[in-house]
Amino acid sequence: MADAPLTLPSDANASGRSFGEEELELLRQVIASGTLNCTRGTQVIEFEKRFARYLDMPHCRAVTSGTAAIHTAVAAVDPEPGDEIIGTPITDIGAITPILYQSAIPVFADVDPKTYNVTAATLAKKITRRTKAVIVTHLFGNACDMDPIVALCKDKGLPLIEDCAQAYGTTYKGRHVGTFGDIGVFSLQQGKHMTTGEGGMVVTRDAALARRMVLFSDKAWGYGDPKPDHYFLALNYRMTELAGAVALAQLGKLDNMIAARVRTAARMDKALAGLRGVEIPFVPPNVRHTYWKYCVRVDPSVIRGGADALGAKLKAAGVFCVPRYIQKPAFECEVLRDRVTFGKSQFPWVGDHRKGEPEIVYDAKETPGTTEALAHVVVLPWNERYEDKHVDFVADVVRRAAGELSA
Repeated sequence: MADAPLTLPSDANASGRSFGEEELELLRQVIASGTLNCTRGTQVIEFEKRFARYLDMPHCRAVTSGTAAIHTAVAAVDPEPGDEIIGTPITDIGAITPILYQSAIPVFADVDPKTYNVTAATLAKKITRRTKAVIVTHLFGNACDMDPIVALCKDKGLPLIEDCAQAYGTTYKGRHVGTFGDIGVFSLQQGKHMTTGEGGMVVTRDAALARRMVLFSDKAWGYGDPKPDHYFLALNYRMTELAGAVALAQLGKLDNMIAARVRTAARMDKALAGLRGVEIPFVPPNVRHTYWKYCVRVDPSVIRGGADALGAKLKAAGVFCVPRYIQKPAFECEVLRDRVTFGKSQFPWVGDHRKGEPEIVYDAKETPGTTEALAHVVVLPWNERYEDKHVDFVADVVRRAAGELSA
């Protein structure tokens, strides 16, 4: 293939991010005030109010990262040592380690290989008497099938946490994801739909959960209480006013940034429709997909070498894609595979708190959908700064690569 005639916007720098005078003005206000801590500032509080309003939720807490947001959510449901929390094996490790830090054990449900998301059926298979909560991840901006998942969790009496780190603006039956479960979690990491570099939010309708999340993210100190104290073991995950200022400005642009992603994804769908051996993203009819990334599914019986070969061709042509996404299920990472947690204890998998319980074993044979999904996916770079020329360039590279590799 010839060298790429076009450089794609990247979410790693200004070419693929939507920063401007709005962020600078709010940052100037923070610096001029001299108050960079949210406990005495105004930007974080205002952002929390506006983001809650955006989702039509009563409570929002802003924290330092998406991982901190997951940790805050897990801490709010307060698992006992050795309890189990079910999630997806296709996720960032930052969505899993908070479970371990709260002395619980991550358990992994399989995914639908077409959507890359867990389902009520796969979650149900993993529920035991020690299950404490369920975390569903709306991967790549595509929503999980929420009605049966909500029904399952209600039937089993399990708190439901939605990981919406990649799913700003994603809707299921016209309603924002993050509002179906007990807690919704969002990330403001560099590459997300909106960003502060690092940051995150938790939202809930439950006042008791909201109180616990506010406390957990601020050392469990009861600010404003008649006799405040540090009520339980907790961390400092407070967002700074600087991050809050950027978040507030970004929120004002969010709908436009999402609309740009959706529009260009529709153009890509048309450009790739019917391409032999390459399937465009599957979007259920009741879902609004907001395309954190644009993923294609590669048929190795048509494309010689499958996802890896197609990805190599795309990279050589200047489309820096990610074949297989996270490469392997999360449970095959060393921290989980070898139980490298607290010294040599293998806690929380091992200890008296698990006496009489069956051993937790991670086996890829139990997640065939995950294996299939990762083996066939190529994740294309995507952001709100794409123009038609960028979409057309990527589509042309994909078509030419697929043609060259067609069996």
